[in-house]
Amino acid sequence: MSPGQHGKRGFAALLAAFGLAACASTQHAPPAEHWVASWGTSQIIAERDNVLEPEKWRNASLRQLVQVSLGGSRIRLRLSNVFGTAPLTVEAASIARALAVGKADVDAASIRALAFGGKPSVTIPPGGEYYSDPVDFAHAAGADLAISLHFKDEPARQTSHPGSRTTSFLAKGNRVVESSWPGAETFTRWYVIADLEVLAPRGTGAVVAIGDSITDGNGATTDGNDRWPDLLARRLRAEGPAMGVVNAGIGGGRMLKDGIGPNLVSRFDRDVLARSGVTHAIVLIGVNDLGVLHRNAEDTALARAQLVENLKMAYRQVVAKAHAQGICVVGATITPYGSSEYYHPKADNEADRQELNTFIRSSGTFDAVADFDAVVRDPAQPDRMAKDKDKGDGLHPGVGGFRAMADAVPLAAFAKTCR
Repeated sequence: MSPGQHGKRGFAALLAAFGLAACASTQHAPPAEHWVASWGTSQIIAERDNVLEPEKWRNASLRQLVQVSLGGSRIRLRLSNVFGTAPLTVEAASIARALAVGKADVDAASIRALAFGGKPSVTIPPGGEYYSDPVDFAHAAGADLAISLHFKDEPARQTSHPGSRTTSFLAKGNRVVESSWPGAETFTRWYVIADLEVLAPRGTGAVVAIGDSITDGNGATTDGNDRWPDLLARRLRAEGPAMGVVNAGIGGGRMLKDGIGPNLVSRFDRDVLARSGVTHAIVLIGVNDLGVLHRNAEDTALARAQLVENLKMAYRQVVAKAHAQGICVVGATITPYGSSEYYHPKADNEADRQELNTFIRSSGTFDAVADFDAVVRDPAQPDRMAKDKDKGDGLHPGVGGFRAMADAVPLAAFAKTCR
């Protein structure tokens, strides 16, 4: 036997020792199932009123409720310390079925302790995100699940999603496997949790709705799960195809510059490309880019023209990045905000919105278009939202607007593949 043959056998033995497949395994059929994001949210740095006071983290458990879009029998959780400045230790974690939205108690028989590498606790490096070990957990699509986490100490800097519009709970001590939390303190923010994933058939994908406060749900009802991505998830369950739906909206979000959270271009990789099973994205962004320029009295003709061109370039760039990963992108037209008491737009700002919407509809940049502008505007005053679609501030749709937006998403777009 030649030295080369000895080397090949030795390498194969090394691979086998670590349970790794040899190159020949690439000829095998892909697994029948894969991980798909069933719920998820975007992360920002908790600041000002969104900070949970340090003493409330110390020897405390947080119970946070989420509504999943896919059913299944095996799940895993992703925790995030992406904006932390020091390692974050989660002492214990569990998953359970919530008894009711807005209530802390869970179904005792459904509680499953989560592990990380076989251990109950995990320390996540600053800037890192970790998965739990998979756990058997039968649940239906649309189920409300409770994620419970125990901490000994507060994070050095809190990674959060303040726009949860969902009641969460806090209790002192390690309470993660207790079903009843009488007297628990409440708050309406999410901390540390980033994704719940389900093991789903290979053909099942997920769509990420990424954008600003309109996607995040400003105008929705607390504990109502009636943001437009929630309503899209319900529509998909009724009409198909079965897909995970993830809401990656951030209040105040812009395409090009940071606001309350990071700009969309900078977070697109983490919030869309890195999520498991994503096949499609819906991009709704731009109203804050346009509005802030005017509100800050910076919208000279030159600045406005440059902003519009920069936004078009950013749209092209995120679509190109998505296509490189085999992800199709639905472009959503920017909704009208002519009666906004916050931005007070003028005719030239409206002209910029119309130019961008024409680009979204007809440039060919996107794989499909969700014409949100068309379904929420007032036909008599197209620069404004119809009153029955408006939350009441001229900027954010209410639940009626969200319903129209969810219905405007072309489901045929999800049959298209971009791989």
